[in-house]
Amino acid sequence: MTKIDAIKAVMADNGGVAGWDAIYADFPKHYSNAGQSTDWRAGVRGVLYREIKRGENFKKVGLGLFALIDYQEEQPPQKTDKVRMHSFIEGICVELGNFKDFLTYTADPSVVFKDNIKLKQLATLQTLPDFTYPEIVAEAKRIDVVWVNKTGFRFPCRVFEVVDSANTMANALNRSLQLLNFRTEHYIVAPQQHKEKFERKIALAPYNASPEKFKFVSYDKIIGLYENAVKTAEAEKEIFDF
Repeated sequence: MTKIDAIKAVMADNGGVAGWDAIYADFPKHYSNAGQSTDWRAGVRGVLYREIKRGENFKKVGLGLFALIDYQEEQPPQKTDKVRMHSFIEGICVELGNFKDFLTYTADPSVVFKDNIKLKQLATLQTLPDFTYPEIVAEAKRIDVVWVNKTGFRFPCRVFEVVDSANTMANALNRSLQLLNFRTEHYIVAPQQHKEKFERKIALAPYNASPEKFKFVSYDKIIGLYENAVKTAEAEKEIFDF
């Protein structure tokens, strides 16, 4: 079996689409010589990117998601489908965190991002580091998506709460409240019509003591950022041939 065949088998085992964790975990099952090289993962990446550049065998369907060439991608959820849209936006936040070279955590590991890929297949942390008092860590673990720095002391650098209803805005902000003493940026990701309520809440205590820490990002904007990041990553691979 060639490396191409082994990657195909991995993707077939995962329904036609897989992220790096699944590829690395399952590739040796189909390619017995993988363990003979210490940098076999780099070889797998090289084969995968080469085939994508050629437009053969595989294609990229996300920042860290790849699929068989004939795989039919799931369409993005409708904004009216709050449940699917919530997990879809969470997945975007996790993917962007991985792309920006942060460690990523989610409070909702079992929900589906897209193409049957669950968030636990994307997030690089199964739990948050014990970066401070256990009571604060326990509250931080309830935040939708957390980006943790890789170097130095590992603490939350950016946190994201996906707010699909204005009624849940206060709870989302309160979950972030315990991190106000840290150098953490707080993002509320929500439909544009919720921005006015966000601004009213941030103008009140205790948030008005550090309003610069809180930012609002609309669904449309973060989806656009994600789509542009995918295109940019593809362009870089093509230009620099890696």
